[in-house]
Amino acid sequence: MADTTGSSESPTPTSPPEPSLRGFYPPIEPTASGLLDVGDGQRVHWETCGNPEGVPAVFVHGGPGAGCSADYRRVFDPERYRIILFDQRGCGRSLPHAWEPDADLSTNTTWHLVADMEALREHLGVERWLVFGGSWGSTLGLAYAQSHPQRVLALVLRGVFTLRRRELDWYYEAGGADMVWPDEWEHYVAAAGRGVGPGGYIERYRELLADPDPAVHGPAAVAWTTWEAATSTLLRDQAHIDEVQDPAFAVAFARIENHFFVHRGWLEEGQLLDGARVLADRGIPGVIVQGRYDMCCPIGTAWALHRAWPEAELHISPASGHSFAEPETLSALVTATEECPKIFETTFKSQPAASKSVAAVCRKACGVSSRYSPETCGSSRTRRAHLSTIRFTATVLS
Repeated sequence: MADTTGSSESPTPTSPPEPSLRGFYPPIEPTASGLLDVGDGQRVHWETCGNPEGVPAVFVHGGPGAGCSADYRRVFDPERYRIILFDQRGCGRSLPHAWEPDADLSTNTTWHLVADMEALREHLGVERWLVFGGSWGSTLGLAYAQSHPQRVLALVLRGVFTLRRRELDWYYEAGGADMVWPDEWEHYVAAAGRGVGPGGYIERYRELLADPDPAVHGPAAVAWTTWEAATSTLLRDQAHIDEVQDPAFAVAFARIENHFFVHRGWLEEGQLLDGARVLADRGIPGVIVQGRYDMCCPIGTAWALHRAWPEAELHISPASGHSFAEPETLSALVTATEECPKIFETTFKSQPAASKSVAAVCRKACGVSSRYSPETCGSSRTRRAHLSTIRFTATVLS
């Protein structure tokens, strides 16, 4: 028998409250910036913000060719992190810019960008840093970490992309994404012109984007960029689509991206997944955040990376596409940067007897096996590296 005391109205069913989603940290301005000469006539724009004594974290933007946004500073706690952003060659505020008619992309490759990251790390006096990258940023982040694992504290990756042939075909060559977004695909195909079909679109766009006539390369660049913008979110984001119509942005973005895809990123097929064993062997921790409905970089690649690198945690955003700003994905990324210091603490406290000793942490970080002293640490690396380790330890273990 029903309880009829109290209100005569039927009780309203209640559900457990959904966990609140994390958003961006408040806007923050750079404390330092510059143009770093990396050779080949290239100057890479960089900036830092946050805590100068904090845990170094470098944000690796996507594309390639997208450049950095002020929002990228806002996925890190500025009290905890020394936040580093840089625009890769040819885009953003780096010079020369790829939209220029005589732009030379011959020295813009994956391995040039890996070298640029190392040059920037050395320029800023960073011993080791957290590497954060999404989409193409995950590609470059993985290439860097596998080339310089001793410089990586951890990886936070989103929308994983490894430039395998099947990934490129899926999205750019009528290999699958066209079946999900046929309306947007029609515009991409129309801009490519007649006489081209599946397997030939990337090459046809290379021809169009290399044409010196703005009436040819301009519409092709906008069509290429619009295809990506229109399909990067689970729900259509017209404001984002409108943003990428800027001709200077579209030309640089499309030219650089297409240049990398024509050359398959200068990577062997499956190289970054095979190379994940370097991360596993080194015990490098990581977090992978992946939208379940990511059409640009389907979840299968993130899954394969997680299988190859089980030390990394995989978080699937159940109602998200590719964009890092979609609420579930953004929340998972911010949470990851909040949790990473705990991961560092676990890494550096792997030997219980030594876990509370700054000297022991320095021994582990700097590779000194003998009894600690500033002199032995300095002989292993440099005095500055020792001081950097002490600052890092004080920040992480505080």
